[in-house]
Amino acid sequence: MSNERTVLSASAPAGPAGLTPHDGEEVLFDGYPALVPSLGLLFLVFVTLGLWLIPLWWRSRSRHYRLTTRRVVLETGLLSKRLEQVDLYRVSDYTVVRPLSQRVLGTGNLILRTLDKSSPVVAIEGIKADVVALYERVRAATESEKAKRGAVRLMEVE
Repeated sequence: MSNERTVLSASAPAGPAGLTPHDGEEVLFDGYPALVPSLGLLFLVFVTLGLWLIPLWWRSRSRHYRLTTRRVVLETGLLSKRLEQVDLYRVSDYTVVRPLSQRVLGTGNLILRTLDKSSPVVAIEGIKADVVALYERVRAATESEKAKRGAVRLMEVE
């Protein structure tokens, strides 16, 4: 099992150039990470008199993703761009992580474990949204996609 993680973060709507949903595909979430996703980073911004906002802005704008009823699309980079996609029917497990410092600021994380070899773990971090509601919508969309494709449920063998 690999410890590689694909990091996805979002909160403000804005779609990547040239990507439009296919027929019957509904956008569940589209955006960038929260500029200041936790209390620790907020404290760091105050201590540095706001200078820490520059790298936080760069970091938040260098990641954009779109969650739809069929796929997760991740676009990374500001100058050079990289586009990655994971189909929802390949998602095998979900984890919602909401540390206290993020709950206070209204952000959270959604971690998707997939059967995709290039992106076995997709971490959507710093979402400025209701992460639990998003999890429920993604889970329902995943089950719907699996049912449409007649996907066989996998059993773990140890």
